[in-house]
Amino acid sequence: MSERVAVRKTYKLFIGGKFPRSESGRSYLVQSSNVSLASRKDARDAVVAARAAVKGWAGATAYNRGQILYRAAEMLEGRREQFVALGIPGDEVDAAVDRWVWYAGWADKLAQVYGGANPVAGPYFNISAPEPTGVVAVVAPERPALLGLVSVIAPAIVTGNTVVVAASPSEPLAAVTLAEVLATSDLPGGVVNILTGAITETAPTLAAHMDVNAIDLTGVTDAALATDLEVRAAENLKRVLRPAPADHDWTGDPGVAPMTVLLETKTVWHPKGV
Repeated sequence: MSERVAVRKTYKLFIGGKFPRSESGRSYLVQSSNVSLASRKDARDAVVAARAAVKGWAGATAYNRGQILYRAAEMLEGRREQFVALGIPGDEVDAAVDRWVWYAGWADKLAQVYGGANPVAGPYFNISAPEPTGVVAVVAPERPALLGLVSVIAPAIVTGNTVVVAASPSEPLAAVTLAEVLATSDLPGGVVNILTGAITETAPTLAAHMDVNAIDLTGVTDAALATDLEVRAAENLKRVLRPAPADHDWTGDPGVAPMTVLLETKTVWHPKGV
């Protein structure tokens, strides 16, 4: 009797709530599994999906967004052993779950903390309210693979933005497995899109894309690449978040800055009634 040949799993991209293969047909091997190698066309498709999801996601109530993030935390905790089997330490998975819950709790509070009525002279209401920036491109950090990924995705989407994530090419399995979690957590398609493969191929396309409103370079470790991406982003005045320092403490209190930096503030004047 011949020895059975194991079926190798193929991890696909996550675009628009679906799992397509790369349009290029390319893949690369990671931990005995095939992982799709995203192309520039895949990056453009992901931006289209993210843009299509902006209206519905930004228009949802903050309470509803918080519920969905909390559901993602539940689903992530339910897959704890799967992430551990991929080599993610158990305490990192727990920290990632806790971070999802932490951000979920901010969903319906951020507008009250960073918005409100302004004192003005005259018979007017002057109200400032935070609004999402729009489509955010994110270069995810290599390590910690899961906690780092959650720490850049959750603060962007909890406030109503949609994201296109260029996952670390050396640690893609955490990203694509997180995509499987998000696909079953009530998150609308297109809110989170995940590309695996070479950052040097997808990130420049995202940085130069005219329908991307901000780019988070947290996971970029090559100074020359970071500079190139900033130059490309300047073409349509994208908001740029610069790379995290090498000694960044991912387990520490993230604070509210990761959320507020991806918000715009709209101020409205309205006459008071008599």
